[in-house]
Amino acid sequence: MSIYKSQKGREESLLLYDKQLLKLGKSFLDIYVETSFGKTHIVETGNKKGIPLLVFHGGNSTTAYNLLMCRFLLEDFHIYAVDTIGHPGKSDEVCLSHRGYDYGKWASEVIDQLGYDKIACFGISFGGGVLAKLTCVAPEKVKKSVLIVPAGISNALPISSVKMMIPLLQYRMTKKKKYLIKTALFMALHEDVLDEDTLDTVKDSFDNVKTKVGMPTNIEEQRLSGYHSPTLVIASEKDCLFPAKKVLARAKQIFTDCRIYELKESGHMHILPPSIKNMIVKFLKESS
Repeated sequence: MSIYKSQKGREESLLLYDKQLLKLGKSFLDIYVETSFGKTHIVETGNKKGIPLLVFHGGNSTTAYNLLMCRFLLEDFHIYAVDTIGHPGKSDEVCLSHRGYDYGKWASEVIDQLGYDKIACFGISFGGGVLAKLTCVAPEKVKKSVLIVPAGISNALPISSVKMMIPLLQYRMTKKKKYLIKTALFMALHEDVLDEDTLDTVKDSFDNVKTKVGMPTNIEEQRLSGYHSPTLVIASEKDCLFPAKKVLARAKQIFTDCRIYELKESGHMHILPPSIKNMIVKFLKESS
């Protein structure tokens, strides 16, 4: 069963993907690897002489959009940006359960197929949840972790999803931009977060994709007994899905080598300040 609402929707979604990837202004390679869960597409880009970094994007979103939001990584790192299987992009449309650890097993197989024994990893939102599952399944393969507004640590009840329904229904009935913005603001809080690429991606998700509500469930602390790699967790104070207060407290509890940072006055969708981007880069480059 397709993850898209229609064949036309699939074509429109992939058209946006290619358009956003070209906006990077960087050369890239398309890589396909086989896993037991299905074929997986990876965009290889950035600095080929830099530190290898495996990147997982947010749910109901794409690698292309994520790379636009993470341009700051391209100068220093040899990026392998993965299209999460069963989500918009060019990997197989095989939906894995957000419960259990299948996403971690899939990510582990991706690392194997890329030919790495160990690699630094970076995950945002749903992608942070995938990375969290990976640290449980194959801790020896994760050199370092950066998790930004991550699922899988301390998820909140999806009350915001209910609140979003009225403006979302208004958008679906009218297709008016004002309702698209109103819906997105439940996640973004501030309108300056909603730039052209972000709104295009949100619109694509609502118009063309069968939206997945379930996020990777919270990982179990006992499954982290073999994971001791340096970990940086960044969460937003007013994130309706993964609030910083709970996420950061539990991250410090379950990860043995953990640094945390709270994005004040920010929602789930946010703009990383230059100082935080620099902090991430410095963290990933330390002793590498």
